[in-house]
Amino acid sequence: MKIFLHGLESSSKGAKAVFLRGLYPEMEIPDFRGSLSERMASLHYILAGQKNIKLIGSSFGGLMATIFAMENSTAVDRIVLLAPALNFPEFSGYRLQQVNVSAWMIIGREDTVTPPEKVTPVARKIFAALYYDEVDDDHMLARTFRKLDWKTMLAG
Repeated sequence: MKIFLHGLESSSKGAKAVFLRGLYPEMEIPDFRGSLSERMASLHYILAGQKNIKLIGSSFGGLMATIFAMENSTAVDRIVLLAPALNFPEFSGYRLQQVNVSAWMIIGREDTVTPPEKVTPVARKIFAALYYDEVDDDHMLARTFRKLDWKTMLAG
């Protein structure tokens, strides 16, 4: 099962969601609202009993995907993080945990919301297997996300 988790102020109608729905019509792309705990409760409900989950998370959705993978590593096959909000205060209680899930992280050099110099060290500590790409882009990754090798990142 593939699922895309949008950012804090985005939705299932955002540019990344629309693009991914075109590539993978079977992908789950729900809308999330409310606090982190409300969003996580919705995510747990959606993914209850699922296995071989491929999580794609953008910004705050990347924070959610990381927490879900930490809590459910046996159910998660891999995780793709697009400028994940691992520097946000909501993630501070999780920074010392590790997860044994294959992860891809793409982050923009010009990202001022989730700056690489703050997010990358956290990601390197959390993920045992991290494939990392710092690209010439900003937080939205608008110049980059359509060009990514989605087939490879979501293989398996």
